[in-house]
Amino acid sequence: MNDSQGQIFIIDDTPANLHLLVSILKENGYLPRAFPSGKLALGVIEQSSPSLILLDIQMPQMDGYEVCKHLKANELTWDIPVIFISALDEMMDKLKAFTVGGVDYITKPFQAEEVLARISTHLELSRLQKLLKQENSVQAQKLAEQNCQLQQMNEALEKANQELKEQYSQLQQAQLQVIQSEKMSALGNLVAGVAHEINNPVGFIYGNLDQAGQALQDLIEHLKLYGDRATETDINNHAAEIELDYLLEDVPKMIDSMKVGCDRIKSISTSLRTFSRADRDFPVKANLHEGIDSTILILKHRLKASEFRPEIEVITNYEDIPEIKCFLGQLNQVFMNILANGIEAIEESNHGRTFADIKANPNRITIETELSSDRESVLIRFSDNGIGMTEEVKQKIFDYLFTTKSVGKGTGLGMAIARQIIVEKHQGTITVNSTPGEGTEFILELPILKN
Repeated sequence: MNDSQGQIFIIDDTPANLHLLVSILKENGYLPRAFPSGKLALGVIEQSSPSLILLDIQMPQMDGYEVCKHLKANELTWDIPVIFISALDEMMDKLKAFTVGGVDYITKPFQAEEVLARISTHLELSRLQKLLKQENSVQAQKLAEQNCQLQQMNEALEKANQELKEQYSQLQQAQLQVIQSEKMSALGNLVAGVAHEINNPVGFIYGNLDQAGQALQDLIEHLKLYGDRATETDINNHAAEIELDYLLEDVPKMIDSMKVGCDRIKSISTSLRTFSRADRDFPVKANLHEGIDSTILILKHRLKASEFRPEIEVITNYEDIPEIKCFLGQLNQVFMNILANGIEAIEESNHGRTFADIKANPNRITIETELSSDRESVLIRFSDNGIGMTEEVKQKIFDYLFTTKSVGKGTGLGMAIARQIIVEKHQGTITVNSTPGEGTEFILELPILKN
């Protein structure tokens, strides 16, 4: 038993799954604890602080998504890695799992080797993150001490002090660039992983093909009876046996169903490739509308209606704008940050409102594009009717590490990176207009590069 690996909690309402996972983990030197419900586990996790949690989604009283939200909202448990392990295999189910804070997703029925490999990987990642956090704390303390010493220096060291501040600013910018690259890489990997889930509807189509093949075989055998000059009685008996009328009605429906599945796969694949496209070292011409539409698709699960509110409407008013030279992958990251913030602002504004009230005054996000009056740049406006911002928040919204979110829910990097992408990478501008209680508007202006 390797004590350094700590405890692994398994939360699943199916006893057979609990027993199997406990056996696998014990045989491989882990310390598993099994819980048949999320509520029961939450009462123990804060005191026990497990190293990792295997979490089912479909459970009574409280599903896996709610359990994960509770964990990520608690300062004592938000950094515990959560691996979802569920029979749900739809793309949106997996996107939701990652959105609420999961670090990985395993589809049932699972293979023991896969479960063990992913547990090992995320335990190691968690260990390295904790080491990095400790090192950052030490470095922050050292930096604070150095700043204190610098403040005590006399005027003879003022020039050296100024040079040190400039170096610190450069280091901060370098950190932003590294974080930006890492976040894009992680997001690209996530979207690429989602793209692989297209195999699921392919499996459904394959299943329909089996049925269609059997139906076609029955029809061929029935036609052979006519070629063999079978008696009318034999033909009628065979028609009844294969349910001929039903087959003639069902086969076209199966074909139409498979065509719809193929169209859905093509649409998802195209949108995901557009969103996660890798930028080159130089800007290339791209269609901004495609980037915006692919971002909306990625966030579609957050826009859907719930038991608490109707669907958040997204209205797009696109003018005829030209393709522009840009780093579209990075611009998609900006679109993602702005739209995600808009959704969160809308959800916050819904607190205390009834479903009927929200339906009468719908939640709405509007996206507009147009050419500037001098036709030298493209304007993109994102507006929402969410909670809005105070003047103080507006002044700090693009500051490095500034966030209004609670611990564990925001890094304070999103809008700082967005500003860097728009201003430094594209020589454009990003401005914000907002009134508390009325909503927020972000305006992006991107120059149209001639060469």
